[in-house]
Amino acid sequence: MRGGQSLAEALESYLAEWGERSGIAVEIWALPAGEVPAGVCAGVMTAMREALDNVERHSGARTVSIAVTAGSGGLRVTVSDDGRGFHAAGTGHAKGRAAGQGIARMRAAFAEVGGSLSVNSVPGEGTTVTGVVPRRP
Repeated sequence: MRGGQSLAEALESYLAEWGERSGIAVEIWALPAGEVPAGVCAGVMTAMREALDNVERHSGARTVSIAVTAGSGGLRVTVSDDGRGFHAAGTGHAKGRAAGQGIARMRAAFAEVGGSLSVNSVPGEGTTVTGVVPRRP
């Protein structure tokens, strides 16, 4: 990451900045303690920016919760908001073209580093985006 920052440090500063600018409360549940490969860091940061952009532009959320954990199985990123949610209609695309493109960009960021992304949303209850990057041998 920039200036030798770890993924956790980069996320912490980005999330603080984003929360202040957007006015949406950010709860950080977990950040990775160890080293994360540079390519994975870049993919996570790209996906995080897209996820938070979607939260800010489309959700009407008051709070967003973030958990990024690294374990023996790999890295898991979870972004949950308490916003309005949407009907996923089987495609994983949010209502509206921009949100669908944002989800596609998040999926692409995880796919580039061998990972996958899932989106679960319940109208009136919010949205959870989960990205997983398996550990490589």
